[in-house]
Amino acid sequence: MMKMKRLIYLVVLLLPYLSSAQEELKRVVDLRGYWKFSIGDNPRWSNPEYNDQSWEKIFVPAPWENEGFSGFDGYAWYRITVDFKNISDQNLFLVLGFIDDVDEVYLNGHLIGHSGSFPPNFYTAYNSYRKYYVPEVYLNRNGKNLIAIRVFDTILEGGIIKGDVGIYSDKNCPEKTILLEGNWKFKEGDSQTWAREDFEDRDWQDIMVPSLWRSLKKTHIQKGVAWYRKEVTFPTKYNTNEDLVLVLGKIDDFDETYFNGVKIGETNDHKPYGWTTSYLQPRVYDIPKSLIKKGEPNLISVRVSDLGGDAGIYNGPLAIIPKSKLDDLILVRE
Repeated sequence: MMKMKRLIYLVVLLLPYLSSAQEELKRVVDLRGYWKFSIGDNPRWSNPEYNDQSWEKIFVPAPWENEGFSGFDGYAWYRITVDFKNISDQNLFLVLGFIDDVDEVYLNGHLIGHSGSFPPNFYTAYNSYRKYYVPEVYLNRNGKNLIAIRVFDTILEGGIIKGDVGIYSDKNCPEKTILLEGNWKFKEGDSQTWAREDFEDRDWQDIMVPSLWRSLKKTHIQKGVAWYRKEVTFPTKYNTNEDLVLVLGKIDDFDETYFNGVKIGETNDHKPYGWTTSYLQPRVYDIPKSLIKKGEPNLISVRVSDLGGDAGIYNGPLAIIPKSKLDDLILVRE
């Protein structure tokens, strides 16, 4: 009961923010309704080829205790197939509202979002509003797409419990914006080889960006250095001959940013903890045309140095955008 009271209180506090966020979005697919559902845990259940015909059906959003699974605590999965054949909207987000306690979200087998932490290092994210960017590279625009959600719950309510569940487009996002929010690779420590394109980061942790890395318990260091990496592929018809900029929002405290292994910018006022204001500066760096690869992945690597307290790429917007559209992005997304 106490857990539910805290959730209700939090939702009331967040109503103005959520209403404002929803005004920027247009729902293009309503996902409220019946999904496939199974108790248990199996990584194969994220695979679009897996046959879920024997699974039960459950209404979303609703606590699974109210849908025939009273008293159940533990792992469960949700699956639903969505046809994108007639959807031309760009800059899509999957909105899942509130999930109790922990989730991982997969699109066509690819991880696109996560909140909280599964056992053995469990921590809840029941009070976090789930809004995950849908990377175009994982999307099948010509047909069916599988959304699979892994959930772990401890006590009281569990599952996708509340929210206007659906796929939304950002109505105000400027034309030709490539959003970079969502899942990045992350590692504590420091090595210049981590900026290189040929470095293998498969064993790195996943982290949602933007966020404070300590708030996600992705690191145990009190201060020091960590790296972020993300690949981005330009759409086939994207004009890479324009002057493009990389926008990384705000970073606490200092950064060095690389594009395909070449340093393109840094922000560091060289002031000590308590005096530096670098964490307040929006990161906007020109991308040299000579570095851009068309039709294959481009690597963004960011070295973050923290002096203490909060840390990480903590605030958006994060995007690649024509320089001529930059003011529109900052105005809309800040």
